[in-house]
Amino acid sequence: MKIGTVGPGSPRVQRPGTGSVFRAACAVLVFLAAACAPEAGNAQGQRLPTLAEVHAGDDFLDAITASRALIRGIMEEAGVPGASIAVGVGGEIVWAEGFGWADVENRVPVSALTKFRVGSVSKSMTAAGIGLLVERGQLDLDAPVQTYVPDFPEKQWPVTTRQLGGHIAGVRHYRGREMLSSDRYPTVADGLEIFDDDPLLFEPGTSYSYSSYGWNLISAVMEGASGQEFLGFMRDEVFEPLGLRHTVPDHNDSIIVNRTEFYEHDQGGALVNAPYVDNSYKWAGGGFLSTPEDLVRFGQVHLKPGFLRAETLALLHTSQTLRNGDATNYGIGWRTATQPDGDRAISHSGGSVGGTTLLLMVPDHDLVVAGVVNISGPAGRIVTEVANVFEAAIEANR
Repeated sequence: MKIGTVGPGSPRVQRPGTGSVFRAACAVLVFLAAACAPEAGNAQGQRLPTLAEVHAGDDFLDAITASRALIRGIMEEAGVPGASIAVGVGGEIVWAEGFGWADVENRVPVSALTKFRVGSVSKSMTAAGIGLLVERGQLDLDAPVQTYVPDFPEKQWPVTTRQLGGHIAGVRHYRGREMLSSDRYPTVADGLEIFDDDPLLFEPGTSYSYSSYGWNLISAVMEGASGQEFLGFMRDEVFEPLGLRHTVPDHNDSIIVNRTEFYEHDQGGALVNAPYVDNSYKWAGGGFLSTPEDLVRFGQVHLKPGFLRAETLALLHTSQTLRNGDATNYGIGWRTATQPDGDRAISHSGGSVGGTTLLLMVPDHDLVVAGVVNISGPAGRIVTEVANVFEAAIEANR
């Protein structure tokens, strides 16, 4: 199947089926200085380095070679300073690689461990926490949000967590330059002040309108339901149990190892530093840093029951329906789509100041692909084209 776009280096190659003991015994670290490694250029005439970490395994070497060429071509065409990709097949990470620069000025290459802003993929991560609370009986998705956040103002109509999670609650999205906020909000509750006095855009359940602020409210609901601060809950209940060691909140006041710099193009097309922003107002809506490898691992646990029950996965991945019967193609924290050949795709994209992300799962092929760039750029195109290459390889290996 050809996968279309779903929703608005440093290689790590591993044979599927090999376990952690084999990886520990066979992994060979090969660090190549940028001056000695193969390089490609980008639109600014920069040289793009390769910093390599190679694992034993060759099942997908042809697909990796083809994908490298695709990624370098897209980066050069779009003027992307840095990108990273990871691919999982059959429950294993088969490839993870960084391309270009994490820090253009200081010539720091992107590696598979470089942390990028993942934007709204943070919603998918938060949805896993929602699933856990539902399974434990701590969260009723259909109770008014004031059940868990009693200080949140009553609106024209009741609002539920299920509606917030599917963008059908009528809570507004960003206005003006709000996405460029540089204000620090010490708590989740403090961040609600941006929108908590605004009326709903429509009666919940009657329309779809994408809203990151709705997910900010969800994080407050989760705090009320769990009795735990949101970031601590996500760390203790989601990230650490899943081994997501490189997924952290984008705290500006902290030294975060391997965090990329963030870029944009000015009106003349020149590469410049992205504006300073503080994402403390929207951890659940778009405030996490991660690596593609962590994202793929996260996606893999959503392909079959284990971390979450089968019925919980269905809850998150099944499109919600408006009162008039129209499907929204969005469950809770995940977009859903059916490809022309009938294969199902589950995904989420993320747009940040100085970052773009796509996490894509194709359950019929047990395939998960994640890609990130450190600019508003073509992460979606990179992921979908790489997914096409690997799907063809999977079919050839069957």
